[in-house]
Amino acid sequence: MGYERRFTKAMKYTIAEDARPQVNLLMFATVVSFALWIVSWFIPLTSYLVYPLQLFATFIHEGGHVLATIFTGNSVQSLTVSPDTSGAVWSQSTGWLSQLFISSAGYIGTTAFGAALLTWIRYGYSSRYALYASAWLVGVFTLFFGVLAPFWNLLATVTFGSVLFTVFSGAVLTIGLAAIARYANLKWANFALAFLAVQCLLNAIFSLFELFFISAFSNMHSDAANMAAATSIPAIVWVFIWMGISIIMISVGMRVYAVGKKSSGNDSVFEDTF
Repeated sequence: MGYERRFTKAMKYTIAEDARPQVNLLMFATVVSFALWIVSWFIPLTSYLVYPLQLFATFIHEGGHVLATIFTGNSVQSLTVSPDTSGAVWSQSTGWLSQLFISSAGYIGTTAFGAALLTWIRYGYSSRYALYASAWLVGVFTLFFGVLAPFWNLLATVTFGSVLFTVFSGAVLTIGLAAIARYANLKWANFALAFLAVQCLLNAIFSLFELFFISAFSNMHSDAANMAAATSIPAIVWVFIWMGISIIMISVGMRVYAVGKKSSGNDSVFEDTF
């Protein structure tokens, strides 16, 4: 008895025509980001050009922990950002499930934020509104969890110096993002938002690679170490899980951003894309 084999022709995807301006913008922002990163290896002072963006990504990372803590019904004691662009959130949580969401929310949240900015740009929404929203987000995290929460808890988990730097950096980022949204022309506002998205995604990926080495070769405190303590699953396994989730999110975000299926007589760019 013979078997009939049917081969389904693979769907062919291409950059959607209406997405080409956004793709060019994103590629330019990505090239600039990588160029600055490479140059910083040879001219250390150039790293300060992206220093504010690294601090922004840290605020988003720590803000992910804050939101996950609140959504799981727990309390936040403090949020701090350090001059070396690291950060910390002290919280009171109960149960391993809460710990799972809270510890995972930093890296996954940063990736999700960058992917959300890609989607925002792709659909042509106002870059100014997104920059204002980003400024508002940093401002809220700074005021409520960088200032009020630590003093409410009598600086039990942080030092006054760490609060001071958190407030200073949060204020500068809030004012800077709002100023770009208000005063930059549309071309530069669009570029600033694309650059912000790229920096969030790159920061999430590079931070996960750094976390891999920390988890594999040291006993330093980290989100992965917290997960290992809560679940008895090795920290390095959590690093791979978060990497996998981040890669999937970035892939979906890029597809939504720029890819449409080739088809004849069909004007819907995203139909059957997924």
